[in-house]
This record gives sequence, structure tokens and C-alpha cells, in this order.
Amino acid sequence: MSAAPDPRRHPYRADLAAAHLKGTVEAERFVEGVPYRVRSGVAGLRGEPDAKARHTSQLLFGETFTVYDTKDGWSWGQCGTDGYVGWTRTQSLSPELFEPTHVVTAVRSFLFPEPDLKTPPRDAIPLGAPVTVLRTVNGYGELAGGGWLYGKHLSAPDALEPDPVATAERLFGVPYLWGGRTPLGIDCSGLAQLGLLRAGLPCPRDSDMQRDEVGALLSADGTGVEYRRGDLVFFPGHVGLMLDGERLLHATAYTMTVTVEPLDDVAARAGGISAVRRL
Repeated sequence: MSAAPDPRRHPYRADLAAAHLKGTVEAERFVEGVPYRVRSGVAGLRGEPDAKARHTSQLLFGETFTVYDTKDGWSWGQCGTDGYVGWTRTQSLSPELFEPTHVVTAVRSFLFPEPDLKTPPRDAIPLGAPVTVLRTVNGYGELAGGGWLYGKHLSAPDALEPDPVATAERLFGVPYLWGGRTPLGIDCSGLAQLGLLRAGLPCPRDSDMQRDEVGALLSADGTGVEYRRGDLVFFPGHVGLMLDGERLLHATAYTMTVTVEPLDDVAARAGGISAVRRL
């Protein structure tokens, strides 16, 4: 008997599921999803439609989010970037969909109401967010949906950052945030994902998914590995990127920051290495 699809990446519950899953999962009813665009700089994704529910991931400005259910100001659906499923506040979504023309390449950029740095910003847009620029005035790009971003903080979507470690290094010192995906706060798998996505490499959301799917497996326990920059090292419930042959760059609850530590120290604290994968 085949295993049930992972509910973190397949939108189904006992009472409701995505129409395309009919015949694969059991649910009381199946519905077609409706695509929306994330209009908040960052929108939290939760396991339940409740502000007190655990924070599981985040949605970035400009990402698509396919909605299958709404309840009390919350929408349940799936992120178009990594397929992650959860609840987000409906007010963070817009039915207006735009084809991205640029991506934010600054760590974060303020969204201004006018092309003027002296106007109070509306929001902060994080690294990696896809945006649609309609025109440029005074060095600022006017976005479809409203607001202006500084033009030098934007690049074409195919202007990649080929070294995932270099991208992750830009977030050194950023606070650790469970479920975080942005330079405002990030977790271990979010840091790895951001680095890989900016390099044009597909990467799922959670560390166990990354352990099973990203790169090529070098070792199940770290034995005999000559580590290189960019190697992904996994521990029970944790992941980091090798900065060089000896040091690990990771977002860790141990310091509550993105930091660099000797790999041996992390392995001893975490109870050993569970996998090493090379891009």
C-alpha cells in the first residue's frame, strides 16, 4: 500500500481537498483552487486559522497562493513557490495576478507610496520576492498593485546568485525564527532554501524534504567526507551549509541567529550527522 501524500505539500484534509487529488486521497468534498497574489511584504503561514496557532512557514510578497478554503478571515491553500500548505490571513492576499518582471535582490527594500525616499514606506519587501514593474521614475520602479521600489534593489528574474553560501552569508546575524523564510527572521531550512532558490536550484521547504531531495547523497553520517563549500549537512531536525571544509553556516536556535560554527561543535551538540548532500 502506498504512503499517503504529505499534507505539508498536498492540500487535503478530511473535510476538503484539492480537486486534482480526487482518487488519490479521501475527503468529504473536492474543490478547484483559486490563485491569489501575496500583497503583504511577508505573510505568516500557520497550521490552523488562528493567530495563536504555530507558525509553520511564510509567504513572500508577489508569490502566488492557491486558495481552497476560507474561514473567519483566514485562507487555506498552497504556496506556488515551494508547494507548502497552510492558513494565512485573507487580507494578505489579492486576486490581482501579475507576471513578474523583476525580483528583489537587496536583503530587503522599502515599498514607498511615491518615488521619493522621504515618504513613509508602506512595507518592507524581502530578498527573493517577485515583483512586476510598470514603469521607472526617478530611479524607482512602480509596481503593479501599487507602490514604488528603489530600482537598484531589483534585477531580472533570471539574474541569479550562483553561490548559495554567498547568499546565505548576507543574512549573517539575522534572528532565528521558527518557520521564517526572510531576512527579517529565518529558520535553518529557510536559510538553505533561500540560498538555493536564488541560485536557480529547486528546494523544498523543510529540512527532512531537503535531506531526501536536494543534491546527491555523499554520506548518511558524515564519515569519510572531504567537505566543500556549499555542502548541505543534516542533523536530526536541522540543516546547514558548509562555509568551507570545517565551518557550518546555519540559522540556529542555539544562538537564535544565523551564525558560523565549527561543524564538529554542531554535530556534537545535535547528536550527530544524519546526511551530507552535495549540490
